[in-house]
Amino acid sequence: MLILPGSNALSQFRSHRLLSQLQAVSPAIVAVQARYVHFIDASAPLTDDDSTRLGALLTYGEPAQADNTEGAAEAFFVIPRFGTISPWASKATDIAHNCGMAHIKRVERGIAFRINLKSGILGSAIGAGKLTDEQVQAVADLLHDRMTESVLRSADDAKDLFRTLEARPLESIDLLGQGKRALETANTELGLAMSEDEIDYLDAAFTKAGRNPTDVELMMFAQANSEHCRHKIFNADWTIDGVAQPKSLFGMIKNTHELQPKGTVVAYSDNSSIMEGATVSRFYPRGANHEYAASTELTHTLMKVETHNHPTAISPFPGASTGAGGEIRDEGATGRGAKPKAGLTAASAISRRSTRTRTTSPSAACWCSSVVRACASAWAAAPPRR
Repeated sequence: MLILPGSNALSQFRSHRLLSQLQAVSPAIVAVQARYVHFIDASAPLTDDDSTRLGALLTYGEPAQADNTEGAAEAFFVIPRFGTISPWASKATDIAHNCGMAHIKRVERGIAFRINLKSGILGSAIGAGKLTDEQVQAVADLLHDRMTESVLRSADDAKDLFRTLEARPLESIDLLGQGKRALETANTELGLAMSEDEIDYLDAAFTKAGRNPTDVELMMFAQANSEHCRHKIFNADWTIDGVAQPKSLFGMIKNTHELQPKGTVVAYSDNSSIMEGATVSRFYPRGANHEYAASTELTHTLMKVETHNHPTAISPFPGASTGAGGEIRDEGATGRGAKPKAGLTAASAISRRSTRTRTTSPSAACWCSSVVRACASAWAAAPPRR
């Protein structure tokens, strides 16, 4: 594994904010610095030319400043969670391959934090700052997102990022022998978050089939039938003061289009909606040779709204980025395909002067609304499938 230092990882504002949080853990902390660090796993030794190209690829952003702070320091290295591959690594590795370095198996990125402590009197150990084990853990908690990242004390330990794990054998859940209790235990141990009625459904289904479910089947069911995928609450019955309402929450949203279905080509039946477009001049590559040519043709406008509230509430930045990726994916999978042109992010929070009861914290309101892709427009390259 090759380790290459990178640029500064904290803006001045974020550095000051983090320092104040760290000093709440220990007043002995006087400064914090952070820089990106890159970990390269290659199937063959790198040549001098490889090292030069990698250095050029991984030189970006504001250069890291030299550390001139006196006193002891604690080092923390925040890396992607073991067993995962970060989106940044996927893109960086593709770029390395396109630059002629196919023998590079993966390029991963982490952040090296240096926590400076108070120096002792006249350079001695008297009065010098030191972190207890509890304070070290508290500092680590502030530096990383435990859902997607790991914290190391040595950069060399990052080699486990590239360790290939053996596939676990398929396991059978003994439903026929232990009954419903086996599903309840698997639900807890595998972290499936299935509801009581979902467990009852699986109990009845596999008992009728006369066989035990596997752990893979339960995991797939939990993901495909999750609220994030199925919007069960959104489509559930809606009862107000004991009176059943004619429409679910999702039905209320669709009601607008049902009353005024003007200007739409596709709504609620494909991966994205399509609005009636206009005949416009276009210039794009076409044909077997992909040569650019001009044409005048009917071009519809595609719009997609992506909600990623729950993933973003758990892990803000990765949750928002995967939400944006899902939005782009759905545009490209509508009709015979579309090409994204612009994405807008709407952020809103309740007015401070509002007298209504606040149901979420200000930060949660901002995070939830900021990942609703308000108007992701794209020009449909061809009429949609019917």
